Amino acid sequence: MFQTTINPTTLQNFKANLHGELIVPGDETYDNARRVWNGMIDKYPAAIARCVDVADVVRAVQFARNQHLEVAVRGGGHSFAGNGTCDGGLVIDLSPMKRVQVDPVKRIARVQAGLTLGECLREMQPFGLGIPVGTASETGLAGLTLGGGTGWLMGKYGLTIDNLLAVEIVLADGRVKRASAEEHPDLFWAVRGGSGNFGIVTTFEFRLHPVDTLLAGMLLYPPTRARELLRLYSDLTRTAADDLTVSAALASTPDGPMLALGLCYCGSLTEGERLLEPIRTASAPLADMVRPMSYLELISMLDAFVPAGRCYYSKAHSLPTLSEELFDAIIKAHTSRPAPWTQIVLQHVHGAASRVDPTATAFALRQDYHSLQIMIVWEEAAREADRQIGWVRNLWRATEPFASSGTYINFLGSEEDESAAVRASYGPNYERLVHVKNAYDPTNFFHVNHNIKPTR
Repeated sequence: MFQTTINPTTLQNFKANLHGELIVPGDETYDNARRVWNGMIDKYPAAIARCVDVADVVRAVQFARNQHLEVAVRGGGHSFAGNGTCDGGLVIDLSPMKRVQVDPVKRIARVQAGLTLGECLREMQPFGLGIPVGTASETGLAGLTLGGGTGWLMGKYGLTIDNLLAVEIVLADGRVKRASAEEHPDLFWAVRGGSGNFGIVTTFEFRLHPVDTLLAGMLLYPPTRARELLRLYSDLTRTAADDLTVSAALASTPDGPMLALGLCYCGSLTEGERLLEPIRTASAPLADMVRPMSYLELISMLDAFVPAGRCYYSKAHSLPTLSEELFDAIIKAHTSRPAPWTQIVLQHVHGAASRVDPTATAFALRQDYHSLQIMIVWEEAAREADRQIGWVRNLWRATEPFASSGTYINFLGSEEDESAAVRASYGPNYERLVHVKNAYDPTNFFHVNHNIKPTR
């Protein structure tokens, strides 16, 4: 049973022992501190502990347990579901924890859980090294990693979790453990895709890869060529090498509709130019924005489309194949979009990401497939929300016949039927995840997440 009131003396003692900052209602910074990236989420925690080290995280966990407070853990606060906050509980905010240690000889990095993707890559880039991450620089590294981590380099280097060597994790009872292939391997298996269900990861240890200049960017097309764009995407993904990751987007902005083919080639620039030249010339785009760029530039390219504070609603599917009937549904929805900002995005999950055994990590979606994300964005939380959400749900239902079971966990929102979606997304791994949950968090202390419920 959770409570929402805290004894003032107990709260003051907690604040005095915290190395970081404790923010409570009435503080000048409270209203800003309680907000997360998705403006649709509007919650009021009883306290926010901005932790600066592992000792702070341990103190926060112990305080919440002793006070019977609900706990939400925030890294970047970038989830669609708003899992980085809660009403009346304690937010354990890791965002001040941003240390990065790069060993360029061993090609290993130890990074703390408060980093965004951009902050992390900025420290690795001077060494010509990196890890495969997502597609927006302000996304939190911790949440992305714990959910799997799809992105532009997954064809060559796999998911973010496929490059994870170890974690430092604070458990529900306050103990600090290191989990790796050799130490607590069951826990290490579970955190690679199992979201925040098993503890608070404070440090990640990654294997690094050479990441030099990429040939990447977008080809833009007029709205009348939507079917042509989708067919081009389909043709490219059928034969795409590991070095090439492709996406297609039917989007809208206040300036009008936009069709884009996203390309990232992470091999040699000479080979990339040779490979992409026929695509860039024969498809006759309105604008060709493909050029040599750094990895950091690439993942920052779409930041303007997902700024903090707007209201976001998203649903997703995993599509094993593409068809004209699927394209019909997508094009119809795009022409009837109700808001200035919409995105219908297909991204090809392939190569190294799809060659891992589905049971080797908690992340089970290891086949070659197309991730379909349907997202709508609006300015005010209460204004026309039902209409915006209805458009997403209608397209999601229209494309459901083409989908396989299971969805990328980081794309899930907070739906009434979420437990079924979580179970489907973990597929054959779900029961093993429950077993690990029973061992490390039997009371479901960490449940403000895409929850795996314990059985005892």
